[in-house]
Amino acid sequence: MTEETFRQLVAEALEDLPDEIREKLDNVDVVIADWPDPTTLRKARVRHPMQLLGLYHGVPQTKRGRSYGLVLPDKITIYRGPIERRARTTEETRDLVRRVVRHEIAHHFGIDDDRLRDIGAY
Repeated sequence: MTEETFRQLVAEALEDLPDEIREKLDNVDVVIADWPDPTTLRKARVRHPMQLLGLYHGVPQTKRGRSYGLVLPDKITIYRGPIERRARTTEETRDLVRRVVRHEIAHHFGIDDDRLRDIGAY
């Protein structure tokens, strides 16, 4: 899959979010990287780069106080390499990108992995 096609899949995943979610995204950028670097893997407590499909870096909206301001945007990184290696078809890649984008956006809204498991989003 070309880099441009992958970027388009990420853009589609963002565009397909419900309006009420998209409108509430605040101070967050979504970027694409080929693979997580060793420092990121250590911070995420992940041993193998294939295990990390996306990562949220920032201050979740639920943790932002009145003093939150003049800060760099939160960052959601979508890792192209691990996603492409897991998916066999363009449609599988599209579905996986969509799940990863939604998962990381959930973190932006303060929903942790345990809660995502509880609601069946994993």
